[in-house]
Amino acid sequence: MELFSENHCDTLPDVPAPLREVIAKAPRTPSAHRDLMSQIEALTLVQQDWTNEGSAELPSELTIAAWNVERCIDVEGSAELLIKHAPDIVLLSEMDCGMARTHQRHTTHEIAGLMNMGYAYCVEFYELGLGSGPELEFVQDDHNKNGWHGNAILSRTKPKRTAQIRLDDHGHWFCASDETDANQPRIGGRIAVAAIIPTNAGDICVVSTHLESAGSTSMRQSQIDRIIAAIDIFAAGLPVIIGGDLNTGNNLESHDWREETLFEAAERQDFSWEGNADGDTTRESRLTRFPERTMKLDWFTHRGVKKLALDIVPALDADGVALSDHELILARIDID
Repeated sequence: MELFSENHCDTLPDVPAPLREVIAKAPRTPSAHRDLMSQIEALTLVQQDWTNEGSAELPSELTIAAWNVERCIDVEGSAELLIKHAPDIVLLSEMDCGMARTHQRHTTHEIAGLMNMGYAYCVEFYELGLGSGPELEFVQDDHNKNGWHGNAILSRTKPKRTAQIRLDDHGHWFCASDETDANQPRIGGRIAVAAIIPTNAGDICVVSTHLESAGSTSMRQSQIDRIIAAIDIFAAGLPVIIGGDLNTGNNLESHDWREETLFEAAERQDFSWEGNADGDTTRESRLTRFPERTMKLDWFTHRGVKKLALDIVPALDADGVALSDHELILARIDID
């Protein structure tokens, strides 16, 4: 598995029917999963659309939003919340494309359009089912048009370069496992999307990621280590800000983010966690119905950034309805 890829496309190619038949009959093993991954072209590409990008470069003082939008079942409400905070860059995760549970919409493309921003989108998983649990209440079709689920970067200006960083390929959600939901069979693995974006104080690298929820602390540490290793080559010498759902403590008995080793691992490579706001970042939602459990899963980490301040914004629409099981987090940074 290569460390990162800069292969791009305008439209993600669908999985052909003969390959779908092979997938349906394939053994649920890591080796079979790696073979199938290698045949799904969309898992290797960064889809880009910068027709809405505006200014040639961004200011040195930036507002960056990061948000796990939980499939993005409400495109318009999610865009409205983001627009209120006028971000220059948005880091999104759990974005559906051609999924029955989100009415076959390309949620990233539509949010970017509503915000007058361009985007880079990468497929985390090719979903083999329609969804699980409460998601099925939103399903109207008996099929997924595309079956994509992934991460994105939205920006008001076009990046100089973009890349996909794949974090695992062993089929954690494809092979039989006590850790994962058997009702969510998938091909793929966790990813990060990176972009080098020009500002009037020089270029900055931003990274949107989503670390493994159903894995160990060592697995999540290895994923953050892999992101940093890729960034050290892709964006050598540039200021970097990584944001997203790091799933810190999510599957631990204590649900305590302090037990994670990824924090010190990043610090050893000169990244800082300074500026992250206190407080949990999850909530009950239309799809996640655990009102008694909240956790701190969402973070920014940065290197070479002179100033960073963070807010946690309730993920509610204008009527007080939850848009996601994750709050929106905002970073205000200065790279000058």
